[in-house]
Amino acid sequence: MRLTGSELLLRVYLGVFFVYLFAPLVIMSAATFNTSRFPTVAPWMGATLQWFQALWADEQMWRALANSVVAGLAVIVVSVPIGVAAAMLLDGLSKRAKSFLYAVMVSPLLTPGVIIGISTLIFWERLGVKGGLHLAVIGQSSFIIAYVMLMVLARLQRFDRSLEEAALDLGATHLQAFRRVLLPHLMPAIFSSAVLAFFQSFENYNTTLFTRGTDVTLTIFLASKVRTGLTPAVNALGLVLIAFTIVGAIAYEVLRRREAARAAAARRAAEQAESLGEPALQGA
Repeated sequence: MRLTGSELLLRVYLGVFFVYLFAPLVIMSAATFNTSRFPTVAPWMGATLQWFQALWADEQMWRALANSVVAGLAVIVVSVPIGVAAAMLLDGLSKRAKSFLYAVMVSPLLTPGVIIGISTLIFWERLGVKGGLHLAVIGQSSFIIAYVMLMVLARLQRFDRSLEEAALDLGATHLQAFRRVLLPHLMPAIFSSAVLAFFQSFENYNTTLFTRGTDVTLTIFLASKVRTGLTPAVNALGLVLIAFTIVGAIAYEVLRRREAARAAAARRAAEQAESLGEPALQGA
């Protein structure tokens, strides 16, 4: 099959894009197995697994990783309920009030992380709250809530309100209508926003730097390592995180396809039942 000029250009662009995207990860992963004490693949000094042992023995790195995971989970607990509530509030407002409140809620996304970190630290220290992991969660949540709100709001705008009204007409309370009708519709957006909130917290540096107090997260730990000297143990950690990400993505895709196949089978069964019912009605 002969390709046109535009198709060839598109394929070349995609190839360059994916090379640019994945080449650093491949190089970083390869450096994990180099015996050189510097994270590099050139010169190659021999294959080794010693950096995984060094990673396992690095208690500071694991403590920093645990702090990042705890902060990410705490950000989910704080950001997701508030973001969902903000999206539902915006969806029910008039156009003029909605535009104003939307601008106010999105404004933290346009504010530099350094400003958010400094302002969070100054505000809470005046109230007697010292820096720490808890303050980092507050500072991160102040702008991550906006991500959650935007994702849920986009999903909410595709919701058929007549379904909720039908549930209320059939005797359901507002809480039951929310739990049985609206919440299942919002669950994909809520799940996606929770994952996004976790990773936004996990990789955050600017805001965390000013609010962490004496606690050390993974990004702060790696930044200090850059100044004092990195070892391939950091590459080993990156490789482990990449492996977990790939396994999680594969597991999610398998579950998604199983759910889609189950839903398709249920639709086919319903169609067959309906088609079998029509001749019976005609014979009657």
